[in-house]
Amino acid sequence: MIIDAKLGKFNIVIAKSQSRFSRNMEHVEKYLHRDFPNLGIRFIGVVDGADTSNMGNKKSRQINGLVNEWYCEDLSQNIRSAFRAKMKSGQYLGASCPYGYVKDPENHNHLIVDEYAAGVVRRIYQLYLKGYGKAKIGRILTEEGIPIPSVYKREILRINYHNPNEMKNTKRWSYQTIHTILNNEVYIGTVVQNKSSNLSYKDKKHIRQPKEEWIRVAGMHEPVIDTDTFQRVQERQKLRAKEVKSGGTESVFSGVLFCAGCKHAMVRMYERRGEHKFTGYCCKTYKTLGKRECSRHAINDGRLQEAVLHSIQDEAGKIMTPEDIRYLYRIGCVCDTGKDYKLQAARLEKEIERREGYKKKTYQNYLDDVISKAEYLSYVKGYEKDIQNLKDKRKHLEERHLEENRKASDYDKWVESFKDYINVDKLTREMVLELIERIEVNEDGSVSIFYQFSSADNNSPEDY
Repeated sequence: MIIDAKLGKFNIVIAKSQSRFSRNMEHVEKYLHRDFPNLGIRFIGVVDGADTSNMGNKKSRQINGLVNEWYCEDLSQNIRSAFRAKMKSGQYLGASCPYGYVKDPENHNHLIVDEYAAGVVRRIYQLYLKGYGKAKIGRILTEEGIPIPSVYKREILRINYHNPNEMKNTKRWSYQTIHTILNNEVYIGTVVQNKSSNLSYKDKKHIRQPKEEWIRVAGMHEPVIDTDTFQRVQERQKLRAKEVKSGGTESVFSGVLFCAGCKHAMVRMYERRGEHKFTGYCCKTYKTLGKRECSRHAINDGRLQEAVLHSIQDEAGKIMTPEDIRYLYRIGCVCDTGKDYKLQAARLEKEIERREGYKKKTYQNYLDDVISKAEYLSYVKGYEKDIQNLKDKRKHLEERHLEENRKASDYDKWVESFKDYINVDKLTREMVLELIERIEVNEDGSVSIFYQFSSADNNSPEDY
């Protein structure tokens, strides 16, 4: 329209009202009060009587422009407030779903698992915990022909999806894509929103919000990754960020080696003469502040690697094979705790229902004058005491069942962690990160090893 106006193809613009032309005061001043008069074009608002040929209503046009702009601003604030309320209630408001999920056909603000993509997400987490880097994981997925998320959404799910950061014609998994998946809390069932916002309703520029202002609502959809695995990945990334290299050799124990005395990190030791070769580790506090703050807690690198490897071999050797477990079931040494719990719970529930029935009968007997009020109150008091005792037993049974399930789960994780290291004969960085939470060096040179999953009921360390 502006181009045609400059070419002189028309000399009048008619709108229903001034607000239909623009609610932006800046545009009102630019076009109605500057450009249109200069081009010899008249503007008419039919409903509100705006007419640029009438200089007498310029002030009313300007006032209407302000009112119209305030209306837009108020409307924008109301919409933002409504969206924020939905975010706080856990409704997903994104235009497209995270890779691994699709929108629920019955509720577009709810996510459901896309099994194929979710399987890829689980594999990415597994590969990372096994020690593969993010770029390496991307190469593996690319070589296997697994479509990248944007291509998958467009070609498989048939979604009209565009990623502004996607490189043109690429079908390769990038480092950034793997990094995003490994750090997205949506995979543990948490909806995270309000990560960015617009400066104002006039400006579409996105401003990144600080993390403390993100809106997180947990448990809003089925998780793809369990919370424990997700936390292990976050810790692994922190350790990788701390990795250092010296003489071309990566530190096997970086981020997990600490002094047992002051609990601070250990630092490297080198020969004072000759080639200044790396020899081992000592307490950082001792090295920087002296023996008044902490003792040396030194250990030779070869001795440390030998102790840790020997400990891992011992832990891996404790694992029973599936054949061992099946044999124990056959000879009756392992009971089916789940089945036993159901039987006991059903029996207790039946007893509670029976006592409740007795209470009702007692009340009916009281109404029929079969028993006195004193007898009725005495019987009811006894039944209520029995019911409370039965409920206490049921609660204790549930707690014991949950504890047994927890122990079984811990054992399964322990077995899963160590099963690949039964015949290990060389210590690697990936092995240390996957299995060990921290290593503490004692004053006498012995080490205490704290595993990610302890084979015992407590979290006591293994000392070597």
